[in-house]
Amino acid sequence: MRLIDSFIAKAQKKPLRIVFPEGLDDRIIAAAAKTRDMGIAKPVLIGDPGEIKKQAQQQDLSLANVDILNLPELPDRLEEYAETYAASRDVKMGIARKMVKKPLAFGGMMVKAGEAQGLVAGVATATAFVIQVASLTVGFQPGFSKPSSFFIMVVPQFQGEKDRVFIFADCAVAVSPTPRELAEIGVAAGMNAGALLGIEPKIAFLSFATQGSANHADVDKVRQAVALAKELNPQLLIDGELQADAAIVPRVAAKKVKESEVAGQANVLVFPDLNAGNISYKLVQYLANAQAYGPIMQGFAHPVNDLSRGASVEDIVGVTAITVVQAQK
Repeated sequence: MRLIDSFIAKAQKKPLRIVFPEGLDDRIIAAAAKTRDMGIAKPVLIGDPGEIKKQAQQQDLSLANVDILNLPELPDRLEEYAETYAASRDVKMGIARKMVKKPLAFGGMMVKAGEAQGLVAGVATATAFVIQVASLTVGFQPGFSKPSSFFIMVVPQFQGEKDRVFIFADCAVAVSPTPRELAEIGVAAGMNAGALLGIEPKIAFLSFATQGSANHADVDKVRQAVALAKELNPQLLIDGELQADAAIVPRVAAKKVKESEVAGQANVLVFPDLNAGNISYKLVQYLANAQAYGPIMQGFAHPVNDLSRGASVEDIVGVTAITVVQAQK
């Protein structure tokens, strides 16, 4: 069973309302119809109903039971969202009204208000803008200051044995996180390991040194992040700084680390910066023929996920399923 199929099966147990601000894109329309047909989600499209239905007809699709919101026809809702946005961001009503008229911001405010349980966008919007608007509207989880992301990596026959699943964070968003931001990335990734994969997270903060084997400012940053992460969530199993082999190979960990509940058994790998994370996930994906699912966003108060510009309908369906499962938790 593909990992994405397991997310689809979980989403089908409790489909939730997911808003798609880019409702005029033909791929989004097709994915909305498919997620409805598969019982994955209760899709909401934002855009001109006439244009959306025209595109659906061209694809021979029915949009029955798919909500379509035409913002110019919702003056009361726009005003309500503008008031909420103005109060939460401490801006003037004129600025707030202009903001919430944008489909992406309106979708974010729907999620904030609990009128949708998640948001999926990005096929026609730059990732940076999706993150910016979601940060301003949806906001962050308590204790978190910035969003980040992770990949789910399925490595076949790891160490010559069975397939093994890892979470890699952050490989797509946080370029050069501070110790505090790195701590947040690790804690959020650990929480997602439990919520999405149902595994006990064992979180390793990676470095070129293992527990004092080298001294450098970059190593100090990881050590500080480890200490902060343990303060953020004392219930999680966290260790570092660890070299990659000491984190995931038991025989190496036995030589390099005295006592640890994580070393040699880590399933959540936290990279010190985006260079390390992005390079590593791509090397593992292609050299080990691993499956890579992501990037999946984390740190927001409610699920928000970004799509690539070239996303297929199947990609959108998969990301929607993941978003529903995140919202279920």
